[in-house]
Amino acid sequence: MNRPNLLFILSDDHAPHAISAYGSRVNTTPAIDRIGREGARLGSVYCTNAICSPSRATILTGTYSHINGVPGIFAEFDYRVPTFVDVLHGSGYATALYGKWHLGESPRARPRGFDDWLVFPGQGDYLDPVMIGPEGERRLHGYATDLVTDLALDWLINRDPGRPFALMVHHKAPHRPWIPDEKHRDLYPVGSIPEPETFDDDHANLAECVRSVRMSIADDLTEEDVKEPTPPELEGPERAGERARWKYQRYMRDYLQCVQALDDGVGRLLEYLDAQGLAEDTIVVYSSDQGFFLGDHGWFDKRLMFEQSLQMPLLVRWPAEIPAGSRCDAIVSNADFAATFLDFCGLDPASALPTSQGRSFRPLLRGEQVPGWPESMYYRYWEHRDPSHNVPAHYGVRTRTHKLIHYYCDGLGVPGASPEREPSEWELFDLEADPHELVDVIADPAYASVLAELRDELDRLQEFYGDRPYEGPETPHPKWGGS
Repeated sequence: MNRPNLLFILSDDHAPHAISAYGSRVNTTPAIDRIGREGARLGSVYCTNAICSPSRATILTGTYSHINGVPGIFAEFDYRVPTFVDVLHGSGYATALYGKWHLGESPRARPRGFDDWLVFPGQGDYLDPVMIGPEGERRLHGYATDLVTDLALDWLINRDPGRPFALMVHHKAPHRPWIPDEKHRDLYPVGSIPEPETFDDDHANLAECVRSVRMSIADDLTEEDVKEPTPPELEGPERAGERARWKYQRYMRDYLQCVQALDDGVGRLLEYLDAQGLAEDTIVVYSSDQGFFLGDHGWFDKRLMFEQSLQMPLLVRWPAEIPAGSRCDAIVSNADFAATFLDFCGLDPASALPTSQGRSFRPLLRGEQVPGWPESMYYRYWEHRDPSHNVPAHYGVRTRTHKLIHYYCDGLGVPGASPEREPSEWELFDLEADPHELVDVIADPAYASVLAELRDELDRLQEFYGDRPYEGPETPHPKWGGS
């Protein structure tokens, strides 16, 4: 049997609730939806560290941040940790990467295991971006999302047809500052975009350290973000609600227009596979490096372990194996991607990538029951009080029904993190009774037994993944040194 091809499309900050396959109320994404309609939509996929660079490192290696060396955006990828791309390339796959890398620009942190690659330095620019490849920098002219798709198509056209391919199409969009392409400027006009149910959440029932994050639609979105100055009559604390609504419409207009370019690009890639007779033998994967707050709780951005930030979209099409219209709600994390991709491509993940901490969910996509499949996942965000968003460092566990979060509030020596120390706090959410995570029930005696079970499960997961629980500033994490 011929080995299948792999086309992995990864966007940046594309929340599932801005994809119509996931029930979006704010936009439609027909091309992305097609992947799920002709394959599988996974509904319980979670990020182990909801920020760009760490998630990408985890996807590539199948390891948590304390293993791959990328706890935050200020760190470089540890080149000694092998990736699924290394393995595929070594087994004969033609490999290429176009778009966002964001795992370091020093020679040893740049992409490896690729026959060809061209990536943005850092976050990259939407318009006429500079890109870096094996031969150095060059400026491309056009819109970044279209350019990444163009590069991918050019490589597909000129590849060696005698080798299976693994093509990574990794977009910048829809990352801040949300600059749309001119051709989409009339979509999703101001005043037409529904607000989320939790838009007016005052955070009164959340942990105190969460109330101080700087991700407010009303006060932390800038003039650069919304592309025009806030009207003077909307300034001041007494006008915060009106100001938030004014900014939200402009923020979401641009965000959704950036998503439209992504969907257009996905459509072009799918059409190419159809035209070349490659669709049957090509695994197509669409995901984003994490979710994003789209006005939920009055916030934008990610980082926190709340659902809108934690959940990732994941749609997979492989006509040769995955039944069309499949749904999978098993708990999956981005640490499982690497093992699954290797399994898809006919390699045993345990022997091919023994450093991986994830497992293949391929059997789940075939509709099989997998004994012992996890019923919980572990999360850790390291960048305590980062300069822009002021989010406290925390870790936690999510099960089917509950979520426990420990805001330990210490930078632990992570590069770029604030050295400030503050009291730690805990949050507990009942996801069945309170799916919007509005009320922390950590102090409710009725949840005492649930709390005890979740703390035990958190301890178990930290031991399983080899991560050290926070024990105070005098015992810094061994990977990062003192704080």
